Amino acid sequence: MTTVRRTFLKNAATLSAAYTLPAIGFAQSAPAQRQFNPQPGAWRTFEVTTRVDILAAEGSTRVWLPIPSVDSDWQQSLDNAYASNGQARMGSDTHYGAKLLAVEFAAGEKKPWVELTSRLQTRNRAVDWAAKKPEQEDAASLKFWTRSTALLPTDGIVRKTALEATRGAKTDVEKAQKIYDWVVANTYREPKTRGCGEGDIKTMLETGNLGGKCADLNAIFVGLCRAVGLPARDVYGLRLVPSAFGYKELSGNPASLKGAQHCRAEVFLKDYGWVAMDPADVAKVMRLETAEWIKDTRHPVVAPVNQALFGGWEGNWLAWNMAHDVALPGAKGPKLGFLMYPVCETAEERLDSYAPDAFKYQITAREIKA
Repeated sequence: MTTVRRTFLKNAATLSAAYTLPAIGFAQSAPAQRQFNPQPGAWRTFEVTTRVDILAAEGSTRVWLPIPSVDSDWQQSLDNAYASNGQARMGSDTHYGAKLLAVEFAAGEKKPWVELTSRLQTRNRAVDWAAKKPEQEDAASLKFWTRSTALLPTDGIVRKTALEATRGAKTDVEKAQKIYDWVVANTYREPKTRGCGEGDIKTMLETGNLGGKCADLNAIFVGLCRAVGLPARDVYGLRLVPSAFGYKELSGNPASLKGAQHCRAEVFLKDYGWVAMDPADVAKVMRLETAEWIKDTRHPVVAPVNQALFGGWEGNWLAWNMAHDVALPGAKGPKLGFLMYPVCETAEERLDSYAPDAFKYQITAREIKA
């Protein structure tokens, strides 16, 4: 029996046992039911500023910054402005359309800097499961979102796990629900993971080490969906402001967003179109929202989040892009698994994007009221 299978059975048994507990146990020991129910409504307008200062420039230095690249019924990317003492130009990834600002600094520039400000509008998402609205999408586009990438293979242990997780499911909604539930039951938030994680799902499944952060856990969801033919994609972004529902772990501090990067997910369902998903945030709430690591999705702190994030998410967050295997224009280093952080290369090395004080960089947000 594989490590993954043992982990699945162990966690399933734990959840099964938990569900046999009498309801009165929660009434006596747990806090009152929390509310988390984002619904589509008014648009909110934000101005997001990224400032990069290279503290240890060596020779020719380059910087790449993600730019909001998504226009949809939940985000409108408006405009961008930048200033720098280097040569800056707007560009994009040719495969995914991920927009970026590329800046090159002269070898003699000792204090390279760049500042990018983007304006966008966001709003909440929530699918109405009672109202089917079949969405037409180009077949080639849907096929594109089922393909494998360097970090999201769709064969081997990934497909084996996906088939196991979706056993008995007949519709695409049932498959998506089973995969979502599998990720929530089998993975967990690991606070020691650097940044948002690497998203190497094959290694995670092979080793049975299913702890990580959003770029790991939501990548598992996306990879398992693709492995059974469901078009799915990661959406890489940034939390901007506090949650309207009081969840501290689902909030951003607009005065300092350098650790607020967050990856979400979408799956295409034929009767509903592209649907929002975020099992990684369920894991985050379970592990960090309270002093105790919550292990039961029925817990009143977790239950509303677990329900709402299958089909929705809160619009206190921006999406940069949906790109994988990103080749940065003019870069000497390897492709990126994803573009969610500022990236910098000096003549000597690529700096660590997960260590913002080594650049240094700062990200802030400001809500613009009508």
